Amino acid sequence: MSVSSIAKKGFTLVELLIVIAILAVLAAAVVIVLNPAELLAQSRDSQRLSDMDTLKNAVAVYISQATTPALGTCTGGGCCMVGTAGPFTNAVCVTRTGTATDGAATNWIDINFNGLPGGSPIPYLPKDPSNTATYFYSYANTASPTLTFEIDCALESSKYAGKEATDGGNAASWYEVGTDAGLDL
Repeated sequence: MSVSSIAKKGFTLVELLIVIAILAVLAAAVVIVLNPAELLAQSRDSQRLSDMDTLKNAVAVYISQATTPALGTCTGGGCCMVGTAGPFTNAVCVTRTGTATDGAATNWIDINFNGLPGGSPIPYLPKDPSNTATYFYSYANTASPTLTFEIDCALESSKYAGKEATDGGNAASWYEVGTDAGLDL
C-alpha cells in the first residue's frame, strides 16, 4: 500500500469549532430555559414549607401530650430568627437564634419538647435556608383563652407565589401555619 492510498482520519479545525459553537448555543439555551436562580428559590421554598409542617406538627404533639402545656414566652409578642420586623401586625419580634428543643429562652421557639413522654418529636428547631432579614422563621402564641400558636415564613419563588394569600392567615406576604394562622398580635 502506498502512502497516498491511506485515507487520513480525523476532524478538521473548522469542524471542531462548529461543533463547539453548537454545544455552546445549546448550553446557553438550557440555562435560559431552566433558570437556575428560580430553581434554587423553589428548593428553598420547598424546605420552608416542609419545616413549617414539621414545626406545626411538633407543637401540636406537644400540646396534646404535655401535662400542662406552655407555649413559651413569646405570648403577646413574637420570636424571630433574624431582626425585629416580623409578620405580626401589633407586635415586634424578639430576636432569638437558638435551635435547641430544651425550652431555653434563647431558642426562637422556647417550648420544652424534650419534656414529652417519648422525647422531642424533632431533633432541633430548623432555620430558614436563607435566614436573612427578608427570609426567616417567626413564632407567636397566646395563652388565653386557649393555647394557640402561629409559625410564619416568607416565600420567594414564583412557583409558590400566592400560597401566602391562601393559607388562612391574615398576612398576605407571609406563609402562616398553626392552630390560629390569623393570630393578630
